[in-house]
Amino acid sequence: MNPSDTQTILPADALVGTVEVPADKSIAHRSALFSAISDGSSRIVGFPSAADPQSTLACIRALGIRVEQVDDALVVHGQGLRGLKAPEAPLDCGNSGTTMRLLSGILAGQSFASTLIGDASLSVRPMGRIMNPLREMGAAIDGEDGHAPLTIQADSGLLTPISYRLPVASAQVKSCVLLAGLYAHGETSVIETKPSRDHTERMLGLSRVEMGDESIISVVGGQAPFARMWSIPSDFSAAAFLLVAASILDGSLIRMPRVGLNPSRTGLLDVLRAMGASIRIENERDVSGEPIGDLIVKSAPLSGIRVEGPIIPNLIDEIPILAVAGVFADGVTEIRGAAELRHKESDRIAAVVSGLRAMGANVEEFDDGMAITGGTGLKGAEIATHHDHRIAMAFAVAGLAATGSTLIHDASIANVSFPGFYDTIEVLR
Repeated sequence: MNPSDTQTILPADALVGTVEVPADKSIAHRSALFSAISDGSSRIVGFPSAADPQSTLACIRALGIRVEQVDDALVVHGQGLRGLKAPEAPLDCGNSGTTMRLLSGILAGQSFASTLIGDASLSVRPMGRIMNPLREMGAAIDGEDGHAPLTIQADSGLLTPISYRLPVASAQVKSCVLLAGLYAHGETSVIETKPSRDHTERMLGLSRVEMGDESIISVVGGQAPFARMWSIPSDFSAAAFLLVAASILDGSLIRMPRVGLNPSRTGLLDVLRAMGASIRIENERDVSGEPIGDLIVKSAPLSGIRVEGPIIPNLIDEIPILAVAGVFADGVTEIRGAAELRHKESDRIAAVVSGLRAMGANVEEFDDGMAITGGTGLKGAEIATHHDHRIAMAFAVAGLAATGSTLIHDASIANVSFPGFYDTIEVLR
């Protein structure tokens, strides 16, 4: 354990101010990848400095795509569907599952071989969920027992279009298959039985047909994305930590401008409001096909609720910070149907439960979630982040509302999605 990478969090009386949260990672990844295989040069305004989207930029550069900073924008010079070049070394996706899974869909249709690697955390995340449909499409892709490194062999022919029913609600798997479908000789469809983030469909302008409880998203092969300008909104998943912090600290009032409000991402907003949180939205508008607005949150008493069912995929990344809110809610907050949390950057169910228990919370662990009994308060403790940025930030927020000091080990992992997170907290004190 590196003592120099330990962050001490002291209790805060309140958080007050206006803050710009980082740009949306999910949209940033896609804007870079879609621009790389587009039919010309695209401008991306507001591309984030966070480690994950920077991994995507590094990978497309390694594939021969020229990326340059021009004034306030990144300019990505697309080379079309078939214009990527064979990389000279393995493509390092860092900590980013989005980079690895979406890029695999693109690389599956190339005429050269490639290898994708990642850090220790990414190397234990399940990749069989993309390998299986890509193999159905004719791609030669291999991994180590269903994990990275992934090796994709050269294939000079077109992929086979498929109709693929997602076994889990995953925007990354859906996007991987749809991107591979651009290299198939017909129409490729993905069938969703539970909704997931829909940025790929929106940004590529894909058709979406609702059939009862199912959605079918389709793409026709051979059509390169159009070169265009992308404007990246602020990340709701980053804003989530401050929404909860302001809600549980008396006297808090935070304004966050220009936050992405895609309904497939804002499940936490609905849940917090159902718990009694005081959150309002101003200046709602659409930018680059995505709804955005200014979030204003102030402290309010919360009540525990049960969270389950179709809303879970829309707040899966926010469950660690939702659990922290549950500690300060009246009654029990129960989260079920979230077994996917065990396959993120860490086993987030185990990490949240162990961390909250270390801080004195009353938490029951389930295979697919947890139940938090509110009203116990928290005391400072030492927290292991398990190399997971959302665990680091969730427990930093918990530390703000705890008694005594909280030590966050491996704290800099927060830079994966929210560079300057700890400085932002200090500015708002």
